[in-house]
Amino acid sequence: MVGVKELALEILVPSWREINISLAAALVVVLLYSFFQYASSWEENRCKDDVYRPTPSLSIPDSEIAVGSDANKTKEIMSSGKTEWQSLYVYVIKLELLAAKNLISANLNGTSDPYAVLTCGSQKRFSSMVPGTRNPMWGEEFDFYVEELPAQIKISIYDWDIIWKSTVLGSMTLQVDEGQTEAVWYTLDSSSGQVCLQTTTKRYPVSASGSLNGFAGAIARRRLSIEKPVATEVRQKPGPLQTIFDLPPDEVVEHSYSCALERSFLYHGRMYLSPSNICFHSNVFAKQMKVVLPFEDVEEIKKSQHAFINPAITIILRAGSGGHGVPPLASPDGRAKYMFASFWNRNHAHRMLQRAARCFKQMREKAKQEQQQSALRAQSSSFKDSVAALASLRDEFELLQEGAKQVQPFIKDEVLVDIIKEEFPCSAENFFRIFLSDESSFTACFRAERKDTDLKVEQWHTADQYSGLLRKITFRSICQSPMCPPDTAVTELQHAVFSNSGRTLVLETVQQAHDVPFGSYFEVHARWICDTLSESACMLNMKVGAHFKKWCLMESKIKAGSVLEYKKDADLIIRVAREKLQEPDEKHISISCQQQDPSRDFDPKGETVLGQNTEDILTTDQDNT
Repeated sequence: MVGVKELALEILVPSWREINISLAAALVVVLLYSFFQYASSWEENRCKDDVYRPTPSLSIPDSEIAVGSDANKTKEIMSSGKTEWQSLYVYVIKLELLAAKNLISANLNGTSDPYAVLTCGSQKRFSSMVPGTRNPMWGEEFDFYVEELPAQIKISIYDWDIIWKSTVLGSMTLQVDEGQTEAVWYTLDSSSGQVCLQTTTKRYPVSASGSLNGFAGAIARRRLSIEKPVATEVRQKPGPLQTIFDLPPDEVVEHSYSCALERSFLYHGRMYLSPSNICFHSNVFAKQMKVVLPFEDVEEIKKSQHAFINPAITIILRAGSGGHGVPPLASPDGRAKYMFASFWNRNHAHRMLQRAARCFKQMREKAKQEQQQSALRAQSSSFKDSVAALASLRDEFELLQEGAKQVQPFIKDEVLVDIIKEEFPCSAENFFRIFLSDESSFTACFRAERKDTDLKVEQWHTADQYSGLLRKITFRSICQSPMCPPDTAVTELQHAVFSNSGRTLVLETVQQAHDVPFGSYFEVHARWICDTLSESACMLNMKVGAHFKKWCLMESKIKAGSVLEYKKDADLIIRVAREKLQEPDEKHISISCQQQDPSRDFDPKGETVLGQNTEDILTTDQDNT
């Protein structure tokens, strides 16, 4: 009996060694848990200091308010690209899908599981699915954005199937004009079925700068920018967001999670999180589903439960955005929502989704601030001649000296590096008059030498927040890198100001290449300083650097390549400028430019364009001589 008690105590009561091992293991587990909790919270808060910054021409001024009943809506939603509008207005179509009746029976029990797909151009919306009925009631609203009326919206009604491809129950095409219609029943093109629709169309003005007013304008610009064709193809290795969802090349995966989309069946797949979208892809039983939820449509991300034991995340979209990719879950308030379950770590995925949403919101705020600065570079009040321009430069400098005007920096000083410092045979004032004034043909000569095309040069003008003069130049430039397309659209903003009683000219430029890989991530900033040494000599000091608005894996390579490429351009500029100074007169100079490109003239809107004849240039150059 004693032996049995001893054996029981030996088995049930742990030894001192086992107690030590257990305590050590528990301590290790607690330390690891604390470490992962700290790492997760640090990654979550990192967004406060590391915010993605889009192209600086994206926000909408607070003074621009939407017309009609949308005037009280928020103006925070920002678009992720710039669209140049060809018409004066954009139309917002609000389509209400009310109900359908007498639909075809697709199930064996004589019913259907109908949902609707509404298509307008490349914009596609999904309604919720109503199970087990031939007479569904939806009461859902969808927003579409078009540039011209009348517009056509195709409404197709499908029967949802868990495994097989959805069956078409009928479709019809609705032609929409401006104004409001009553609820009307439309007959489908099938043997049976009708759908009840109501539309309201409002017109929103496009400002002179090509931007739209208010909430609806911002959303519409993003919608229509998706339909616009891309100028050139970006040659870089595509990721899952490009191969599966056809998203732009600069959309990269930040996090991905294994999860399942909740429908009548849990469709297991993978969620991809990018700076602008939440994407989900599933291919179960050969039934492929793709869901792309833009953050600007996401209104709420919250924790939820699926079947009481499966932690889930519910994403609720704003009213009017509709479903994306597959039918959403029905909601009493009409908003579309999607539920994702079966996460390995639901809490971590929820934190990352919340963090990405905050980053996107801060990105829009940064875009608004950047656009306010960018808009200052394109204001009116152009100068008619270079003499008045020089006088204005000196006057503004005197005001600055008196402290009467506060100016903002045009470029980022911290990114600049020296590339050229040499003497040039003319004074600073003559440098501006001969090579940079509105009457000068030097820019066209230099761009023709580089084989650039589609050159447009606006006239110099002033801006309230910047001293001196501003102008914009656009052209298409040939790309030398094998990773880039054959050519790219380039926008260059120039800022010129005199100081030191007209003896020093400072020219600052900001270049944006639109079609190269990661083109929206960075700008090339440069500063040219002309210090007059004598009546016929000045010292040229040139600095250049790449300013990144978003973090990029190729940052160091892009910086080095930008400096090298700009130095080649600067050497070419100096060589062409020296050749121009050696010409006997201005008339001969203009004729030589004409021989390089025989189709140059001044556009009647105040832009110098390659593409017409040279009469006005010859006349102006003769007058200057």
